[in-house]
Amino acid sequence: MMLNVMTPTDLEKVLERTHTADTQEQLFNNLKQNLEDIEIQSVNQFDFDALETHRIYHIDQIKKVSIQYRLRFLDSKFFKGTIPDEAQAAVARLETTHRTTLADFKIMAPSIMFRLAKTDDPLLFAPMGNDYFYLIHKWGNDLHPLRRLRMWPFMNIWNLLLMLLVVSGVLTSLTPLSIFTKNPDSTSFWMLYFFMFKAVVSIVLFYGFALGKNFNPAIWNSKYNKS
Repeated sequence: MMLNVMTPTDLEKVLERTHTADTQEQLFNNLKQNLEDIEIQSVNQFDFDALETHRIYHIDQIKKVSIQYRLRFLDSKFFKGTIPDEAQAAVARLETTHRTTLADFKIMAPSIMFRLAKTDDPLLFAPMGNDYFYLIHKWGNDLHPLRRLRMWPFMNIWNLLLMLLVVSGVLTSLTPLSIFTKNPDSTSFWMLYFFMFKAVVSIVLFYGFALGKNFNPAIWNSKYNKS
């Protein structure tokens, strides 16, 4: 059966794939031990016996997925969308189960959702202390299936450079050399390729500087718009 590459990306399942049965148990044990060893704990006090270990994520796992899909992981106060009733109900159920009041929520979502009201798969987390977070609820639509591929060039400068080289090659191949010379040859091709590359780089640099864009690792937990 052929895999349907156009299936929307469920962000919660992407996060789940950062887990294995062993790492889930290891995360749980490390968190419990670390919180027992320190005097000052997180503002959110959980009943460890009532926790679902598959919902516990370390900040490194959240960071990895955020960078891959160009997402933000920010305090809920920066979220401009509407947190639905089912998410609030999930919080209430969790508070009842753990006999506590939760606070300092975090949300993982595409950057634009922290400026405009959109519906692209936000995830609501509560901090547990020691860089661990508990996934409470997911809502909205799944991410576009090609989002990770689209965001790949923004992972780092080398990815971006490779993309620019490929795009320049495609544009050069589509441009008839006869427009510029009566005797097309390899030298003409590479001269046109170099011209295309400079033009594409100039457009990308202008776009990047004009909009204050940055690479994924620099923005995943940034609260500033121009990043």
